[in-house]
Amino acid sequence: MSATENNTHDVVIAAKRRVSCDGGGGALGHPKTYLDMGTGTQVTCKYCGIVYQLDENAVSSGH
Repeated sequence: MSATENNTHDVVIAAKRRVSCDGGGGALGHPKTYLDMGTGTQVTCKYCGIVYQLDENAVSSGH
């Protein structure tokens, strides 16, 4: 499966800029990894291609 075919349609709305991803497949997923959007509004998991998009109504953590 090529990178363009792998989960290009999966977008998860996130309430925080730091999220974790395990592929969502239980034993068929991937190692849990933490992703940080930094100053951006989205981040893509390097293992499975799921895109995490920051909720436009999310409140800044103030850190």
